[in-house]
Amino acid sequence: MPLLNNLKTALTPEYQSDASQPEKPIATNQDSLRIVIGLLGISLPLILLFGLYGFSGHARPLESISHYFYTRISSAFIITLGLLAIILMVYKGKKPIDFVLSFIAGIFALCVVIFPTSNLAPECHHADFLYSITFIEPDHIYSGFHFFSAAVFLVSLALMSFFRFPQDDSSDEKPGMLDKTLYRTCGIIMILALLTIALGKLGILFDKSWFEHPNSATFWLEAVAVWAFGYSWLLKAGFFSKLSNFVLK
Repeated sequence: MPLLNNLKTALTPEYQSDASQPEKPIATNQDSLRIVIGLLGISLPLILLFGLYGFSGHARPLESISHYFYTRISSAFIITLGLLAIILMVYKGKKPIDFVLSFIAGIFALCVVIFPTSNLAPECHHADFLYSITFIEPDHIYSGFHFFSAAVFLVSLALMSFFRFPQDDSSDEKPGMLDKTLYRTCGIIMILALLTIALGKLGILFDKSWFEHPNSATFWLEAVAVWAFGYSWLLKAGFFSKLSNFVLK
């Protein structure tokens, strides 16, 4: 049946050989996709932080990355996260589990955009939030699902970094011992960052005020999580060795 055949093709762990290069699998190691995913992840907090400063002169990080949705830099937030989501959904990897984890991460990255977090300002044109240009009627269900989506997005990527990237069958090149350690470290950093945010929001072990406006603990922990995620994907793509080879040429 066509539908089943298409699904089987999407989930197949191996690629057909390229006739012009029979010794090399088609879609190579998907390094180009990994590099784009990694660069988008690493650049997101920086684009938002410096972009808002450029547009509104507001230099201090907001309460969280998601709160940039309500500012003049919202288009960068939506486009960057949207691109990241789409590329994650089409990423195939080497095994079906790679496709499943990246697809789940992509779906919930889209949900992060579609279901925005709680408002940045308590009302429109608030004097203390002049950099805020959007106000949405509060909806606890939407904002709750936003937090859930962000958690699933990052946990899926953490699982890929910790469990899949260190495996010998995760790409065309077997990772070395140092790379395996770095992948697992990135996964642990992401999980620890998420746990710290969750505990901080509940006021457990940490001062709850650190995670509320005007403080930016959530923003920096989210930034650390996406930087760890981005670094692990760039490392998996061999980006740093490719970059050094390009510079040395």
